[in-house]
Amino acid sequence: MAAAAGDGSVKPLQCAMKLANGAIELDTGNRPREAYTEYLRSIHYISQVLLEEVEATKAGETVTSDTSKMLKLAEQCLERAQSTAAKLGKTCLRPAMPVAAPVPSPASRHRRVYSDEGGKLSPFLPPEIFQKLQVVESQSSKKELTPLEEASLQNQKLKAAYEARMARLDPSQAMQKTSLTLSLQRQMMENLVIAKAREDTLQRKMEERRLRLQEAANKRFCSQVALTPEEREQRAVYAAILEYEQDHDWPKLWKAKLKRSPGDLSLVTSLVSHLLSVPDHPISQLLKKLQCAVYRALYPIVSKGAAPGCCSLPPDADGLLAPGSRRLRPSQSLYCMPSPLEPSPAPKPPDGPCASPPRPGSPAGPPSPQLLGKDSSFEDLEQFLATPESRGRGPGERPEPQTPGVRKEPVLEQLKGTVQDIHDAIDRLLSLTLLAFEGLNTAASKDRCLACIEEPFFSPLWPLLLAIYRNVHRLREAALSRSMELYRNAPPAAIGVPTRLLPQDPEAAGAGPYPYCAAAQELGLLVLESCPQKKLECIVRALRVICACAEDYYRAREAALQPGIAAIGADDLLPILSFVALKSGLPQLVSECAALEEFIHERYLIGEEGYCLTSLQSALSYVELLPRRALGK
Repeated sequence: MAAAAGDGSVKPLQCAMKLANGAIELDTGNRPREAYTEYLRSIHYISQVLLEEVEATKAGETVTSDTSKMLKLAEQCLERAQSTAAKLGKTCLRPAMPVAAPVPSPASRHRRVYSDEGGKLSPFLPPEIFQKLQVVESQSSKKELTPLEEASLQNQKLKAAYEARMARLDPSQAMQKTSLTLSLQRQMMENLVIAKAREDTLQRKMEERRLRLQEAANKRFCSQVALTPEEREQRAVYAAILEYEQDHDWPKLWKAKLKRSPGDLSLVTSLVSHLLSVPDHPISQLLKKLQCAVYRALYPIVSKGAAPGCCSLPPDADGLLAPGSRRLRPSQSLYCMPSPLEPSPAPKPPDGPCASPPRPGSPAGPPSPQLLGKDSSFEDLEQFLATPESRGRGPGERPEPQTPGVRKEPVLEQLKGTVQDIHDAIDRLLSLTLLAFEGLNTAASKDRCLACIEEPFFSPLWPLLLAIYRNVHRLREAALSRSMELYRNAPPAAIGVPTRLLPQDPEAAGAGPYPYCAAAQELGLLVLESCPQKKLECIVRALRVICACAEDYYRAREAALQPGIAAIGADDLLPILSFVALKSGLPQLVSECAALEEFIHERYLIGEEGYCLTSLQSALSYVELLPRRALGK
């Protein structure tokens, strides 16, 4: 930890990720005591960094995004330390030593409640509780009183003053008591009558304004044609927006700012963030309503996935750092799958986790017997990607028989419908935002609005979505986890990384524990995000770090790089990215990428972001096939 903390050129978050990854590697290597120590060391380092940060900052400064990520990482390390401690208590003999003080259980991000499946604990809140929490968050702290409520408060004050004066009068002053009583009744009645008249007038004016604004909304939505229920609701929300703007001044101020600076994207970010943070604005209320609707649709899928007789969800579905197959259930365990290392008529590969698989790149030296025919190793990967039905079985194996009572089609159909609902909900929020603030109706502003809307929308929903995607892709995750366990110590040359793109001196200072370590750490930050756009940015940054490291490694070996020629090409990127994915130790990247492919905007899929996502998916598929390739060769 001292080495990690002493490196001033590395961010504290990356140092914390490095410590956590080291603990995970020990955990997957069946070394629970050392892993338990590393988890606690990671927590200690994170708490020390955050304590120094809060002491160095001034009062009133906001918490950075890295701080929230480090808190999530510390929470996950604490949960894993607790599970590792429980594992030590069950499997290890306890030495004769004084009994330590009991460690309090870590506080979870939310309360764990019982689901409907036999009292089983579920990591997700029921929809009713989720909706109540959303309603509480959306309630405005400032509520204006109606005229009748104001009159009621005035009458209470009058009654309190009347009782105080009556207590000071002597019993002999009966006439004054009667006069005070009649005066109190008259004033209270007058207050109520005046308040009632004011409220009737206010209601009449509000109704007139509502009709006027409804007419404006009808003109905007072309009311002469038949509208769908969604369009009618959209029109009603737009009328509510117009009514809200009559009572509040801040929308007018933001519109004036947009008019003065139409191309300022930072202003767009501030506007949309402020808009969604105002709980009583109609768009913010619609956001909460749509979130509750999607949550109600997702929760039954998650609950059914955890029920007996159904496809079970991964037990660490809400985890941020999945340590391979350690927490997989027996039915999903990689040891219950047909293992290519078991005795079979096929040739047996060499023992040990570092058995060299076929390389996807050109060999740096004479080919070994285990690496024969590796020049076309990515050609059969393309064939594998072209035939998705062959992913679940090896060469010569029969298709897996369908278990009675287990049907995947309903889950996939429900997920498909919910994905479409999510796209529709985000489109509705975006269109209403553009209607409310016409200055945002440009291509760049639309993209920025979409990114700002997605972050608060997906934040409470992504854990459920990821749990469902992990259920759908659990077999692929198990295969990927098995490859990560078998080849976690494999050198990069065994994965196909060319020697010219490797460090000349791996033991040099600042080289990291393994090549392209910074890219693996950057990729590990993906699981700390809950917004698809930010997850995609993590993938793009990881590939950029790969390119930068490859350039540095190549320049260190070659005297000079020819101008206009990059050190790394497309054929070199895939094996390097496969090695980085292998060292990340995150089998859930399969499900994360599948979810990103559904929720990323089409514009990103045809640019750099889409290329990076496709490259990562290809690399994960190659790593998934590593044991099968070693058997086939």
